[in-house]
Amino acid sequence: MTDPLSAILGFGLLGVACLAFTEKILPLPPSHVLLLFLGMTAAPDLPTLAILLLVTTLSAITGCLVWYCVGRRIGLDRADRLVERFGKYVCLRYATYSRLGQAYRRHHVRVSLLAQFIPTVRNYLPIAAGALRLPLLPFAAATLLGATLWNTGFLITGYLMRGSGRDSYAVGFRIIVIVLALEMAFMLALRYGPAWRRRLGFG
Repeated sequence: MTDPLSAILGFGLLGVACLAFTEKILPLPPSHVLLLFLGMTAAPDLPTLAILLLVTTLSAITGCLVWYCVGRRIGLDRADRLVERFGKYVCLRYATYSRLGQAYRRHHVRVSLLAQFIPTVRNYLPIAAGALRLPLLPFAAATLLGATLWNTGFLITGYLMRGSGRDSYAVGFRIIVIVLALEMAFMLALRYGPAWRRRLGFG
């Protein structure tokens, strides 16, 4: 993974932007892996780190807007069929997508924000937002806030791991495992916990 990423990063900020945008279209590598890597290897100082945050966040919101436009273009029925047919290939359960899509009708700002912290959903739920023709400005603002918080956490973590004297990649791996465990716990609570779904506005 490191060699291809390093090659792309050889293009500078353009390479970073392309990686961040592509991750929103097809989450390979996962965003937390990419952001930790960028924080560890592409940010020699705080000003550069701030620029990386700006570039990755703007690229992420651009990717979300692409999927929003796709959803708006194809409509709700075709969007549902698209996810139902192909969601399994990107680890997106149709039931989860459908439940969050229904919650969009009632709490579109809250769901847009929280979706940025849920694996795979953060990439493809904008399709539902567009298909439901939710207001673009609140959707974009909530998604931007969520993406900013997400990107900031992992970029700063990667940056702090630089030169710490520890095995950065081993520490990064442990962080990724913890994040995946927390995401899995959230998904299980969303799937099996009616009280949690109501509290979060998903039920």
